[in-house]
Amino acid sequence: MKSKTLNSLIINGVLAIICLCWTVPTFGLLVSSFRDRLDINKTGWWTIFPHKDWVSTEKIKPGPEVDRTLPMTFHGVTATFEEFSKGIESEGLRLKWIGNRRVGYLDVQEYTWTASTIFTVENYKQVIASKDYTAKLADGSTVTERGDNMGNAFLNSLAVAVPSTIIPITIAAFAAYGFAWMKFPGRKMLFALVVTLLVIPLQIALVPILRDYVKLGVNGTFLAVWLAHTGFGLPLATYLLFNYMSELPRDIMEAAFVDGASHFTIFSKLVIPLSVPALASFAIFQFLWVWNDYLVALIFIGASPTNQLVTQRLAEIVGSRGQDWHLLTAGAFITMLLPLAVFFGLQRFFVRGLLAGSVKG
Repeated sequence: MKSKTLNSLIINGVLAIICLCWTVPTFGLLVSSFRDRLDINKTGWWTIFPHKDWVSTEKIKPGPEVDRTLPMTFHGVTATFEEFSKGIESEGLRLKWIGNRRVGYLDVQEYTWTASTIFTVENYKQVIASKDYTAKLADGSTVTERGDNMGNAFLNSLAVAVPSTIIPITIAAFAAYGFAWMKFPGRKMLFALVVTLLVIPLQIALVPILRDYVKLGVNGTFLAVWLAHTGFGLPLATYLLFNYMSELPRDIMEAAFVDGASHFTIFSKLVIPLSVPALASFAIFQFLWVWNDYLVALIFIGASPTNQLVTQRLAEIVGSRGQDWHLLTAGAFITMLLPLAVFFGLQRFFVRGLLAGSVKG
């Protein structure tokens, strides 16, 4: 009994650690996506919780009569611009110069309890839309930036992911039923061929397919990606659905045949409703694979801004805005929203679909 309890504690502890390792960065990503540009560059996302830190209590803007190339005196402390830029502590206060020598100011700070509770949705507005935005920098100056138009990429990804999930599921369901319940010459050989296709890397097929697409004139269109993902996803879909459908109760099938039901009637009225867990399981796999795909989309769609998917757009944002973490986190979380919704929405079918065919009797 003690051994079982200890094993249970160890397993649950390991699972809790794994969940924590996944949840904490995701939560940090979410928090950072709602923080202001200046806050996210100065402090970590964990500062939203109460902690002790230097808090600004006064901002001193020296007048034109102050020569900033010489030592300056504030709050009884005399120091040069370089020394104030590093920060000087005196009598429980810290004097720190913010910005450059010409347009900056002296920030008087006190070490006390604080929490960063300023949140904004401007990051999401700038990432999703394509209009111009004006941002304020740390030195008080402003800069005008163009929105990243990720909303259009989001719709493009939907236009690619949904058909690329539905088409292979539909074809694979018919194929799996045929392999499981219909007898025809070469059935075992064809199924062995399907299983063999599972081990072939898709990368070796990209160049030949690209050449064919160029000859057919479909390269750079959504149709090219639909067909590619359908071909790459069919072997797994067929194998997964076959395992599930072949384990359905034979008595039900025989009774339907005796009553005069055709194969199509049995498939549509019995097999499909009973195979929902397996269908949902593959739908999760396929949708997440297509949604997060970058390589196939880059090769068959290209880098055209009008046809870019979220993965391509996010990669471009990383390249052009490598230091703008407030935009990178917002863009990353936008790409995560729909996959998370799909997974949690179909989660109850997921394990049942994965266990298809694993238990006999």
